[in-house]
Amino acid sequence: MKTTARLAIFAALSFAGALPAQAQQDPPVTIDTHVDIPFDYMGEPRFDVGHDTRLLVDLGKMERGGLNAAFFVIWVPQHKLDAAGYAKAVKQASQKYDGIGRMLMMYPDRIRLATTPEQLMANHKAGLLSATIEIENAYSLGHDIHRLDAAFDRGARSVGLVHVGNNDLCTSSLPDTEHGEPAMNSAGDKGMSDFGRAVVKRANQLGMMVDISHASDNCVRDALKVSSTPIIASHSGARAVLDHPRNLPDDLLRAIAAKGGVVDAVAYKEFLKKDPGREAAEKKLQNAIAKQAGEKEYDSDSDDYRPEMEAGMAEIQKKYPLATLDDYVKQIRHMVKIAGIDHVGIASDFDGGGGITGWKDASETRNVTAALRRAGFSDADIAKLWGGNLLRVWGEVERHAQH
Repeated sequence: MKTTARLAIFAALSFAGALPAQAQQDPPVTIDTHVDIPFDYMGEPRFDVGHDTRLLVDLGKMERGGLNAAFFVIWVPQHKLDAAGYAKAVKQASQKYDGIGRMLMMYPDRIRLATTPEQLMANHKAGLLSATIEIENAYSLGHDIHRLDAAFDRGARSVGLVHVGNNDLCTSSLPDTEHGEPAMNSAGDKGMSDFGRAVVKRANQLGMMVDISHASDNCVRDALKVSSTPIIASHSGARAVLDHPRNLPDDLLRAIAAKGGVVDAVAYKEFLKKDPGREAAEKKLQNAIAKQAGEKEYDSDSDDYRPEMEAGMAEIQKKYPLATLDDYVKQIRHMVKIAGIDHVGIASDFDGGGGITGWKDASETRNVTAALRRAGFSDADIAKLWGGNLLRVWGEVERHAQH
């Protein structure tokens, strides 16, 4: 990768404020670092993102809202750490890779894969959207380090170490304490395992970003020690603003910044606003819809897109309004204050629970830019937040790759 080409990209992203007002309306590029997809993505007409869908991110919503690129997520839930659990996770991950692949094959005139910062910017220059792939919960590697190479070959450029519940790489910020997993920061919270360290080191060699969102504080500290390159938090918040285990404390915000990394502020309701009434109402609705559908328990993939869920959530919204863009910008301001403007980014967690008043789906992406401007962020700052910082880290991770 030529340094001159990379410098040209970062120069373009760090534009000054001398352009006409109309030209300054959109940042040079907008990148959402966390967008979830259902398991039947592109496998059913309702999840064909070339058309209008109930998904919060489809190609039309991205185009209308000015969202240029998204990290599409290979997420799997946590199962047991045994052969059957690993096999199921590997199969579930493959299903999502296939879905992203179908999207790229069916709509090459609208969206292309981006496996480098240069590709992402070239796509944008050509008027195309970009898809980058991220692993969420490296449990889907099936405890086999070689599957990280296979994921890289399929386009994955970021690896999220863990999700809800401890896995074979490290402890989670939300361990399964109901089934005996130690609480975060308790004596039993061991942080990263030897396998986790091996995955981080191999990610460094491949040029894959290491993502610590969902990781326990101890695991984050271990990742900072083990990784030879900057790390990211693809969708996290600030614990000092709202005390939630998924949000990062100030000392870790500073530590990630000191290593050159970036923390992408996430527009996820529970990390921005405490609302136990809404949480209870949503749980009640989920249980009711699952029962109506004859399911043993609520399944987000099958239940979230039912008309009954949409109607029920609209009623809940009237009584318990979501967090707002002002709440979101408050988190961003704190994160910038602690970590610095060069170390904060933006993420939605759309179709994984994300979405707030003012940024309810990808079609409202420009509202985020407008809110940042109202809060006093300059166009140069906004360019960094919306993609410049992430592309810088991605480029540095690539430069240190050994493959």
